Amino acid sequence: MESNENQRQLSGRCLCGAVRYTVLDAFLYAANCHCSQCRRATGSAFKPFAGIERSKLTLAQDEGDVMRFGDDQGHDVHCRQCGSLLYSVVRDGAYVHVTMGTLDDEPSIRPDKHIFVGSKAAWFTITDDLPQFAEHAA
Repeated sequence: MESNENQRQLSGRCLCGAVRYTVLDAFLYAANCHCSQCRRATGSAFKPFAGIERSKLTLAQDEGDVMRFGDDQGHDVHCRQCGSLLYSVVRDGAYVHVTMGTLDDEPSIRPDKHIFVGSKAAWFTITDDLPQFAEHAA
């Protein structure tokens, strides 16, 4: 396994720039989530995200400019100023799903599946060839 010292740091930020973060380019998985919660949180047809251990993401300043929606084990982290969804804490608080649209730097991973397609927006048509799963990927 590669040490953290050899992995590239990626930068990310919200729309207004009040909240900035760094994350290692060591994502374990990535997907496009079509669940109703992700659609509501992003205001979009789906949320492209990349998953990584929570300890590999660091806020660049104190957490005073973030707003959390949820509890300690699972919540969305938004900018308190502009409302941008930066990441979601998932899997009993152990992992984060970084919203790929908030990354300033290009990650090495790409979404390789669509999940929760069973509840996708009826007005949106998936036009790529990535595998589709009605709920979580197998």
